[in-house]
Amino acid sequence: MPIKAIKEFFRNFTELPKALRQSVVRHDKPTSDRARSQIIFGNIFLHILSTRTHRYSLKKTFTLGLGVMAVSSFIILLVTGILLMIYYKPSVEMAYDSIKDIHFVVPGGRFIRNVHRWATNVMIVTVFLHMARVFYTAAYKKGRAFNWVLGIILLVLTLLLGFTGYLLPWDQLAYWAITIATNIAASTRELTDVLNMTSYCDPGGFIKVLLLGSEHIGEEALIRFYWLHCIILPLALIVVLAVHLWRIRKDGGLARPDKLTEKELEGTPKDALSDKVFDYAPEKTYGLMCLVKGKSPAVSRGPEQTVSSWPHLVVRLMAVFMMTYAFICLYAFFFNAPLKELANPSVPENPAKAPWYFLGLQELVSYSAFMGGVGIPTLALLGLAFIPYLDRENQEIGRWFDSKEGKRAALFSFIFASLMTIGMLALTVKLGWLRNWFPHIPQIVITFINPGTILVLAFIIWSFYWMGKDNSTRMAALALFTCFLVAFVILTYFAIYHRGPNWEFYWLKSQWPTH
Repeated sequence: MPIKAIKEFFRNFTELPKALRQSVVRHDKPTSDRARSQIIFGNIFLHILSTRTHRYSLKKTFTLGLGVMAVSSFIILLVTGILLMIYYKPSVEMAYDSIKDIHFVVPGGRFIRNVHRWATNVMIVTVFLHMARVFYTAAYKKGRAFNWVLGIILLVLTLLLGFTGYLLPWDQLAYWAITIATNIAASTRELTDVLNMTSYCDPGGFIKVLLLGSEHIGEEALIRFYWLHCIILPLALIVVLAVHLWRIRKDGGLARPDKLTEKELEGTPKDALSDKVFDYAPEKTYGLMCLVKGKSPAVSRGPEQTVSSWPHLVVRLMAVFMMTYAFICLYAFFFNAPLKELANPSVPENPAKAPWYFLGLQELVSYSAFMGGVGIPTLALLGLAFIPYLDRENQEIGRWFDSKEGKRAALFSFIFASLMTIGMLALTVKLGWLRNWFPHIPQIVITFINPGTILVLAFIIWSFYWMGKDNSTRMAALALFTCFLVAFVILTYFAIYHRGPNWEFYWLKSQWPTH
């Protein structure tokens, strides 16, 4: 009998778990810097990280984990979205019933839908906050301009993901919210109507038909929103996000000051390599094929004040993911995602409101459809995208508000924007606007002279004031960004809580008319 072969077989069988592990994990136990580096290099999910991370990048008060929260929310959305797709039917006749089945019949369906809905809101909020963090720490400078633009694209894709998913339940809330949002997208008709151009040049109508497949919300719109929400936009976001994360690596990691005191590094992990420094500063970079002119951001940066990404960074990433997941699950357990009656085109909601992240625009649209829906948002997005190219002032990066002067500019801009926005809202609620004062005033005047354009003009003048005061483009950018951020938050809050039926002002929802 082949005794030797049988013994060899049983020995291999008993060593199967060990052999299987060695075939999957191709590195030693993480007891050395080399082994810890191999964990990063050898893992398809971790190799996008650098093998070492600067201690300052791990400070809780620096990044606040906002970017990781946004990515974590997106991962949760992907998983729960795939689960919901199993039961959802993208048809006008069956969409609402399939949502009700998910909510009331499918085991765990209500919880999964709740998690999906609230993860969307968490992702939108954290993307906004992450953008603000990057701006206030000047992390768009020193070769990071293009990555800032990628961040703006990710913001737009995030909003579009939330927008396209809003229609899928096919209830009254979804139907009329999308009706308002698509009317905002088509609001250029206000300008083309005034100029008598709509009959042969109607970009607003084209955008609306492109989104809905017709002039009205129906089967074509639902199918388009379903494909955009489930396939096209997630793929686009994954591609842009991958490039965004790759550029962080190639641009030298997270932005940080060149000179840091030990006090600024308090509370961060230490490593044996933290005391090592380079005694020379390379002036050129080795490319793939040759020695090239100029230096990459990583050149001249040694391992000083860095720690191994495994476990320090990886553990923190997982902790932020788990906290984000726990918060969303806890919220989803106690609060259900809204579901109203079946969509009825003949019974409009009053008030019909856009998704909450577009309500600031809806407030501006109530004064001028074109400027509120197209003009001001376009200016805001272009202004955000061009910030790194207009503010190229040489300065140290990676510190909140840069300096005492930056903190003062942001604080005074916060006060100024709050007073201007609240004052303008109080004026229009109490006294109305030009149409109320001059009933026969031409529409073209209303289009370009309205509360939205007045606020934008005031904010621009305010930013130029700070530019001249401190002789600094960075101070001007801080002032303008803060003004727009404050105005967006106040307008959104005002539209959510104080706009009732017929878009009238009410202090409380209990004051709404009952009939």
